[in-house]
Amino acid sequence: MAAKRSKQNRAGRRILVAGAGLATIGALVAAMPAGASQDDVSASGASYGTNGKGWGRMVDVQLLSFNDLHGNLEPPAGSSGQVTQTNPDGTTTKIDAGGVEYLATHLRQARQGNRYSITAAAGDLIGASPLLSGLFHDEPTIGALNKLDLDVTSVGNHEFDEGARELARMQDGGCHPTAGCFVQGKKFKGADFPYLAANVTNEKTGKPLLDPYFIWEKDGVRIGFIGVTLEGTPNVVTAEGVKGLKFGDEVETINKYTKILERKGVKSIVALVHEGGMPASSSYNYNCDGDGDGDGEGVSGAIVDIAKNVSPQVDALVTGHTHQAYVCSIPDPSGKPRLVTSASSFGKLYTDTTLTYDRRTKDIVRTAVASANHVVSRDVPKAADITKLIEDWRTLAAPVANRPQGYIAADINGRGSTAYEKPLGDLIADAQLAGLAPADKGGAQVALMNPGGIRSDLVFKASGAEGDGVVTYGESFTVQPFTNMMNVVDLSGANLIAALKQQVSGSNLNSVKILQVSRGLTYTLDMTKTGADRVVDGTIKLNGAEIDPAKTYRVAMNEFLTGGGDGFPALATGTNKLVGASDLDVFNAYLAANSSASAPLAVPAADRITVVK
Repeated sequence: MAAKRSKQNRAGRRILVAGAGLATIGALVAAMPAGASQDDVSASGASYGTNGKGWGRMVDVQLLSFNDLHGNLEPPAGSSGQVTQTNPDGTTTKIDAGGVEYLATHLRQARQGNRYSITAAAGDLIGASPLLSGLFHDEPTIGALNKLDLDVTSVGNHEFDEGARELARMQDGGCHPTAGCFVQGKKFKGADFPYLAANVTNEKTGKPLLDPYFIWEKDGVRIGFIGVTLEGTPNVVTAEGVKGLKFGDEVETINKYTKILERKGVKSIVALVHEGGMPASSSYNYNCDGDGDGDGEGVSGAIVDIAKNVSPQVDALVTGHTHQAYVCSIPDPSGKPRLVTSASSFGKLYTDTTLTYDRRTKDIVRTAVASANHVVSRDVPKAADITKLIEDWRTLAAPVANRPQGYIAADINGRGSTAYEKPLGDLIADAQLAGLAPADKGGAQVALMNPGGIRSDLVFKASGAEGDGVVTYGESFTVQPFTNMMNVVDLSGANLIAALKQQVSGSNLNSVKILQVSRGLTYTLDMTKTGADRVVDGTIKLNGAEIDPAKTYRVAMNEFLTGGGDGFPALATGTNKLVGASDLDVFNAYLAANSSASAPLAVPAADRITVVK
């Protein structure tokens, strides 16, 4: 377990991180009016200061939150760096958003005039990061989050991409075990804020991997935070990343630690949950509670069941994982509406929530809670300290980041495509097939790519001085940041068919994951049907010939899929495995061999999967 801490943070407040044995903490009364006791002021109902933010019975506590930053220090490119806004007339507008230099400015401006302000996050702040952070094992992002004055975050599944030991290094500091110290003479100091992992325990000891909860306190106002990641983290992370760890049920864990916090006298509680939902609209300003009845009908997905079962003593849920934007009310087990928020991803939004704290009851007045998502627009001054941090790391990364890898004729969308079959997905799958088809490389006949592994778009417009249409190493790394090793395995036709059906059934029934397929593999996806029947029998063909269940095929895919990740157990049945180059190396080699300045790659037609809606 990470060491317990007591740190002095901004505005002179005490920050208290609690494990299982946090001692009782006395109230701080330094800011009270001279000659008055806290009880005197609370009993009088008087308000000291303005807008209930001072020493009165009711105190407004500002909660700023975000999620799924994924190391995006620089403004994300293309559609990955945009949010959708619904205008009063019903039309929509795309707004460029994101970039930590701008996020810092927005958060600092939002805090102005708020005596009580907390900044929290809901996981995946690191992992699957662009090269500027990923090349340095996300040390740059932790440094930026320290400068943002982040108070607390839950872990997400991507915090485990490099395993528990590397996550511990992110928390506690120290140079990378193999890469060493990236800045000469400087040791990485780790996070100033606690990572919470209440539902992640050591398989052998049963002890939490990191602190399960955190207590924020200022002037006697105390708010507890419980942090969890999705129970299904092992299904979306490589086996090596979660080796030796157990991931518990989100609801059971939150309820367990809610009782512990209550026994310590903490009655105001916020859950940081790295699991999310899908709102009915993709607009960041969609009114999730349009009818005003707080029934949560404006959002669907896993977070709904979690929210409906988490203890009523929890006052709000800050969520993530799905990269969606929503501010919704979902009824707690007692039927009372409770706030559930998510701020998209990549630092494009932040949520500003007002929690009204009653000093007498020491609890949040649920009816007085208000919240909204705000765009991290790029029309504000950049935060100078964050700019310097980025420039320093950019200088170190430049020799690698700026190397040209290939050329494209137009934007090739991956993350920014809403289609089941994405143009960039086709390109990546084709690159994997080309790289692993030679007999000495594995003899692959088909390649499959998980959609979640495509982290961005390839954007035609130059990101720097390289020129339009040039794909740099930094840009290809942003698309394929995991550096998963490629595998080629023998897979029976029956299991290949089963894997395609698992895209829309089993754990993927309610949130389909459509694999990206290499050229030559075709089939029909009928979304008017349900479950596995959506993949139409008899339509799955390779180079025009129907897949034979009794035949063996050589299939290329990354090691995450070979392990059955993302709900594809049929892919884990492969045998006769050959391990090839990394997915990134294969992708870059394909770009170099198949494009030039005079003959750039065209946008793939994305016509391999026939979709019936």
